[in-house]
Amino acid sequence: MTKATFVPLEHFEEISQEEMKLRAQKFYQTMKRRRTVRDFSERPVPVEIIEQALLAAGTAPNGANRQPWHFVVISNPAMKREIREAAEQEEKAFYQQRAPKEWLEALACLGTDEHKPFLETAPYLIVVFAQSYELTGDGRKLKNYYVQESVGIAVGFLIAALHHAGLATLTHTPSPMNFLNRICGRPENERPYLVLVVGYPAEGAQVPLITKKSIGEIATFLK
Repeated sequence: MTKATFVPLEHFEEISQEEMKLRAQKFYQTMKRRRTVRDFSERPVPVEIIEQALLAAGTAPNGANRQPWHFVVISNPAMKREIREAAEQEEKAFYQQRAPKEWLEALACLGTDEHKPFLETAPYLIVVFAQSYELTGDGRKLKNYYVQESVGIAVGFLIAALHHAGLATLTHTPSPMNFLNRICGRPENERPYLVLVVGYPAEGAQVPLITKKSIGEIATFLK
């Protein structure tokens, strides 16, 4: 095993505590405006924005720096249509046969069903794959570590970056998602993690009136 090379930490930006408080508050206010939308506009989005957001996602912490993710960015209308058709087929079976009663009751207030037009309407679908292992040039398999956790953090970075850039997103997880390997041409060491729908919200788009838990409900401070 080759030992890692360590270098001085040069890019840490130390700022005053007052500035830290302002930045933390501003970031919260920015993220507080983020909402999942299901009605997307067909307006085009410059691919450079997607590229920069993906680079931000790629900075996420991960197990042993194996970076066990791959992002497939789809703008091709025929491929989006194929994904929609396959996803709706799985979703129909889910809603009509596989979904537990409690889950259906939880979804009922949101009005979701097997119809997923946003998969075609939005300018981009980003299919996120989790790599359970790496394939070396000589055919060996190298196990990746903390794959689900690492990919989850990267997706969080990606959603935040896209929102910060002024775009709306929707996380979509049809089950099962194996059809995405075939459509996207991805190898067997990768498993679909989710589909991120990206674009501008449609004019007149509506979202459910919801609230978020308070700091006292989501955190405990032990002194």
